[in-house]
Amino acid sequence: MKSRISGMIKKITTAVLVIALVTGTAGCKKEEADNTEFKPGLPTETTCSIRVAGNYSNFESLESEFERFYEYYPNASLNYVYLDDYDHTIASALMSDEAPDIYVTASWMLDDEKMAPVLENAEVLSDPALNIDLECIRKGARWTLANGDVIMFPIFTRSYGMLVNMDIFEKNALAIPENYPGLVEACKKLKAAGYENPVMGANGKTTSSLYYAFSFPLFCANVISHPESVASLNAMDSSAGEMMRPALEKLKEFLDLGYIDPAKCAEEMQDDYNAVIMRFFEGDVPMMLGSGDMVSGTLKRESKSEAFLANKFRYKFYVVPIEDDGGYFLDAVNLFFSVNKNSKNLDMTNEFIRFLTREKELGNMAAISVL
Repeated sequence: MKSRISGMIKKITTAVLVIALVTGTAGCKKEEADNTEFKPGLPTETTCSIRVAGNYSNFESLESEFERFYEYYPNASLNYVYLDDYDHTIASALMSDEAPDIYVTASWMLDDEKMAPVLENAEVLSDPALNIDLECIRKGARWTLANGDVIMFPIFTRSYGMLVNMDIFEKNALAIPENYPGLVEACKKLKAAGYENPVMGANGKTTSSLYYAFSFPLFCANVISHPESVASLNAMDSSAGEMMRPALEKLKEFLDLGYIDPAKCAEEMQDDYNAVIMRFFEGDVPMMLGSGDMVSGTLKRESKSEAFLANKFRYKFYVVPIEDDGGYFLDAVNLFFSVNKNSKNLDMTNEFIRFLTREKELGNMAAISVL
């Protein structure tokens, strides 16, 4: 665990959770904020192929930005490549004949000596000559090196929450729960109304599983409340395990109430992404736990679900109200882009980053991610 856990806000869940916005309008250059049209900085007939390498198995929101970039540069070609065992393969990939032009980085790499070659290959995006408006990135999401250089551009923050079938709640005259007692009461009423599983989620160990969505924000809140625990957590001291106790006790309490059936979840959802989305689209699950990463794939899967097409319903993504006064919006950057300074298409690669580093484009990616 890093000593920096940023961006956690206690909030009542009366508003939809928005996960991927890393922008802040107030910091953008005035001309960029006033003019939403992107102005190409290179000849629009430029031909090139740009490769983006990462460790997301599904990156549909990025693909949508490829399509939007083609509106300005129709002869450009951008491709996303998923690398297995990314942490151990990205360094060699950067040295290969097919090195990516853009690659995913993470804050932990700054503290790992093995990642030094990866960071040494990164373009300095804060170079004024590139005209990349990093001021559009809100302060809490920026990562700057000691010398002032910015080599990692934040793309997504990771949050945890629940997809809510709005039609089910409306049909049963229920309000979206705003606190833990409200969540328990809603589950009780839904169970009585015939919904066998008021809450479901992937039963696994990934960051999109029901356990993370329910308890990880609570764990982070506990750490923030006890900053003295950070040293022991970073040292992997066994005593630091006590910081998980409140979250695990709350999770056990909720499981014991019988509103989540982990065995049923494991039986019906074999993975934490496609299977979870398709199960939710069956239309009989009031609340589906998961992360914003999972939610990012819902739009493209609506048309693949016969059940959803036959009976469409409204759905939104909310934080899980795990405490008496609400829930936690965990807003920590989990994905950065870095540019390979040795790219054969460096000018166009930087141009794509300049295109992406705009509130409008990041907002489009956010909209696809959280709906």
